[in-house]
This record gives sequence, structure tokens and C-alpha cells, in this order.
Amino acid sequence: MGELHHGENNLINDGAPRLDSIQKVPLIPLVFLIFYEVSGGPFGIEDSVRAAGPLLTILGFLVFPFIWSIPEALITAEMGTMFPENGGYVVWVSSALGPFWGFQQGWMKWLSGVIDNALYPVLFLDYLKSGVPALGSGLPRTLTVLILTIALTYLNYRGLTIVGWMAVFLGVFSVAPFILMGLVAIPKLRPSRWLVVNLHNVDWNLCLNTLFWNLNYWDSISTLAGEVDNPTRTLPKALFYALVLVVVSYLYPLLAGTGAIPLDRELWTDGYFSDVAKILAGVWLQWWVQGASALSNMGMFVAEMSSDSYQLLGMAERGMLPEFFGKRSCYGTPVVGILFSASGVLLLSWMTFQEIVAAENFLYCFGMILEFTAFIKLRLSHPNAPRPYKIPLGTAGCILMIIPPTVLICVVLALSTFKVMIVSVLAMLVGFILQPCLKQAEKKRLWKFSTNSNLPDLREVEHDNSTLEPLLA
Repeated sequence: MGELHHGENNLINDGAPRLDSIQKVPLIPLVFLIFYEVSGGPFGIEDSVRAAGPLLTILGFLVFPFIWSIPEALITAEMGTMFPENGGYVVWVSSALGPFWGFQQGWMKWLSGVIDNALYPVLFLDYLKSGVPALGSGLPRTLTVLILTIALTYLNYRGLTIVGWMAVFLGVFSVAPFILMGLVAIPKLRPSRWLVVNLHNVDWNLCLNTLFWNLNYWDSISTLAGEVDNPTRTLPKALFYALVLVVVSYLYPLLAGTGAIPLDRELWTDGYFSDVAKILAGVWLQWWVQGASALSNMGMFVAEMSSDSYQLLGMAERGMLPEFFGKRSCYGTPVVGILFSASGVLLLSWMTFQEIVAAENFLYCFGMILEFTAFIKLRLSHPNAPRPYKIPLGTAGCILMIIPPTVLICVVLALSTFKVMIVSVLAMLVGFILQPCLKQAEKKRLWKFSTNSNLPDLREVEHDNSTLEPLLA
């Protein structure tokens, strides 16, 4: 099935390269793309210490990956190798539940990704405004957001391989100061400080949202699986290595920061790791952490924009969006998808940090419900379809595996404010209206829609596979 998905596409847009000439993303850049899709480093986890104290925070980052990250990564590995093409989870849901729900999945996840991406230029400026107060508000801030968005969008336009190796460089630069901070902290560690807990003074909402925001989005890499070198083998490996990297990049600084200095929970707010670095090693390490924090946001921006734009390209290849969304630049990148994603970021950059996180979490949760449903349904309805990587659990085991994350989704949705709920539901209703409108536009030939003939029908491939089995026996 992987071979079929990578068949040649002989008719490419004028000026665009042949698909077989586009350089594919290898393992190491893919690991760091996933790292930036999910994490980007320990920046932003400080609030969890303020909300729950050291013990519950450390336990949270130990236990939460088993509840959420590992199941989501495993499902991404199985489904991403089953459908190694651009579009990812949109194709999964469409194949299982039909094109209407596939489109809704694409709309909610794309909107969630764009809302999430609007956060990173804002955070970048927040890290710099202490040194450059003019960036705090007004015209200078607006112009800087615009210039930064254009510059990072251009990087995406130049090619996914460039973005991948940029993610490697930024990842090493962002993680390195925390490695040094941990080494400096060793003589000062007091393990008893890790055990501090006060169950009567816990902000469960803040703690849960911080954990959820910092450990989700493992499925985002699936939307550009068609650009990966040998995705059926590379994708599962990259997800495993990225999972280890993400969890260690959270726990290592947490253990160093909470164990080496006396606890004052009120000080643990966004950016406090730079103060920890200063206390442990001096101003030079503080500056490095601050610089790494700022650049990490750039890495998360380009990684998120890549997955968002290739998702639109994949939807166009499946006939869900007009054909022009499938247009590639001379560098092989989805130029229309990049422009749409960049425009969404600029339109949403006025939102506050809290509004952005709450809105994208709400939409993301609904998208994950559709993914879980599609995953189980495909296990039941197409048991013989090729799965180059298959979760080593039966269907019953897979259902049990997704129960804890489903309960977590319900908790996150229940904790949403009424304002966020209304805005998110209205955004979802737009998708319900948009899909029939696009179908009407297709019938009236207002826009041209087409399906890539190199993307096989799941039932045909399964039939071919089941036909061959007796011959090979």
C-alpha cells in the first residue's frame, strides 16, 4: 500500500517539479518536526508547578504520556503507515466515516492548528519585550508580528527539507542550555523537594490544561506523510524517538529546577526557567534560555504551518477542496495551503494566550473523538487492509487503550468556559455549512475538483491483499 501511495504523478502544475524529484524528509529532521509539533522544549510548563506543586507535576509528566501521548502516537503510527499520504487524519476519518465527516475533521483540525500557530509570534515577542519594551503593544508589535510571520512563511515555501533541518538546529540549540542547567544543578539537588505536595491547594484546571497542551498533537505529522522518505518504516521510528525526546525534555528541567532551589510556587510562571538558570549558573545561562525560548517558538511555527498546509494539499488530492489547493511551488511546497495558513495566523494573532489555548484545545478534542472512532471502525470493517505498522493489541485491547484518553477529552471539554464553548461550536457549524457549499460549487463547476488517481481505494487494496494471501500460502 505504501508503494501504491508513492506512485508517480505525471501531471503536475506548470512550473512545479515532478513528485518523484522532490526531496523526501529523512528520519532525524522528522523526529525534530514531531518534537516541535508537540513540544519545542520545556517552555510553558512552569505554570504546572504553580498549579500543583513539584510532586503532582512530576507525576503528571510521567503518567500523562501513558494516558494520552503513547495511545495517540501509536494510533498515528498505525494509521499513518496504513495511509502514507498527505492529509493524514482527514483521510483516516473519510475512509471510515465518509467524506462529510472527513471534511469536518479537516476543518476542525486545520482551524485548531492555525489558532495554535497564532500563539507563537505572540510568545516570541513576549520573550523579547523585557529587553525591547516597544514590542509590548501598538504599531511596533503589529509590524513585528507581520514581518515575523512573512519570514517564517517564506521558509515553509522554500521546502519541507529546509524546515526539517532548521528544526534540528533549533532543537539542539533549545535543549542544550537545559542539559547544562541540569549538570550544574546536580550538587545542589535535594530529592525531598520533589515530594512536596498540598492537595488542598491545587488548581486542577490549570494543571490539566498545561499537561494537555504540552503533550498533544502527535497526529499532526500524519498530514505530511506523503513527503516522508519511506514513511511505512520511518514514521513509527520517528514517533518513538520523538516521544522519548519530548518526555525527557520536560522531566529533566523539572527535576533540576524543583530539586536544586527552594520552592516558591508563586514564582513558577511562564519564563521562570530563565530565572532558575540564572540562580544556578549565572546571567549567561539565563540569556541562553531566553534566546532558546524565543527561537523555540519559531520552530513550532514552521512545523505547525507545514502540517496545516500539507493537510490542505492532501484534502485537495482527495477531492475535498478545489484543485488549486493542490498546486505546488517550484520547491514542491503547497503554496496555496501555506498562504491560507499564514492568513489565518495573521487574522487570529490579536487573541490572548488564554483564549488561543482554550479555543484550540476545544476544537482539537472534537477532532480526536473522530480519529478514535475512525481507528476502531477501520479495525472492524477492514481487518485485512495492509498495516505496515500495527499496534500489538487486538481490537478489544485498542478499545480499552482509548478509553482513558476519551475520558480525558470529556474532562477538558467540561472544564471549558461558556464563551470558549460557544465560539468553538460556532466554528464547527461553519464546517457543516462549508462542505455542502463546496459540493454545490463542484456541481455548478465554479471551481475544479479532482482526485489524485495514484491514491488507491482502501477496499480495492484490501481485496487485492486478501486475493493474494491464498496464492502466497
